[in-house]
Amino acid sequence: MSKLPKRVNEKNEALATEKRPLLARQSGMVKLMKRFSSQAPRAGESPGKQRILGVDPGLRVTGYGVIEIAEGTSPVLCEAGVIRAPAHKDLPARVGAIFDGMREVLESFHPAAVALEEVFSHYQRPRTAILMGHARGVICLAAKQAGVPVVAYAPTQVKRLLTGSGRASKAQIQRAIQRELSLVEPPEPPDVADALALALCHAYLLRKQQFIAAAQ
Repeated sequence: MSKLPKRVNEKNEALATEKRPLLARQSGMVKLMKRFSSQAPRAGESPGKQRILGVDPGLRVTGYGVIEIAEGTSPVLCEAGVIRAPAHKDLPARVGAIFDGMREVLESFHPAAVALEEVFSHYQRPRTAILMGHARGVICLAAKQAGVPVVAYAPTQVKRLLTGSGRASKAQIQRAIQRELSLVEPPEPPDVADALALALCHAYLLRKQQFIAAAQ
């Protein structure tokens, strides 16, 4: 079994409140790219807090975003980035790269839940759903092996919750994420914004459930 990549300590421009190391996970290698993070403490060091991992699956680029939530406070960005699968490799190699990258993220942040987008198929692009299913499957497997529950949300539900419209554009989602997490600029690429949108959607619905339970 190959050794998981180590983090790279090199400064670059972060999209959070300060400069932090930026990197991307790619097929067992660490590659510098635009990523954003904050100095949120590790899970287990802050009682009453929990982390949520949002994932936007893709066979080429899988976006991920980790946020931390606590009662009475706004969500805090812990880390966000992409897992890049080698486009020139065959399908087993590509899903293997996604699995390894996702396993590393899970081991690094110990989230309480993984939020994924529900599988949907467009009549003009049925093959997209099939390919997406491969990436989604290994992400679910990595979460299962880590003992982390997986929840799924429809794209329209996520968009409506964050923007008020189930037909929101990519740019609108990016601006919503920028606002909700107090970033200095919209997150790039859109895969990262979509992953963070899923994490925020789960966080807000979880708080709603807790509020209703407390009121009963």
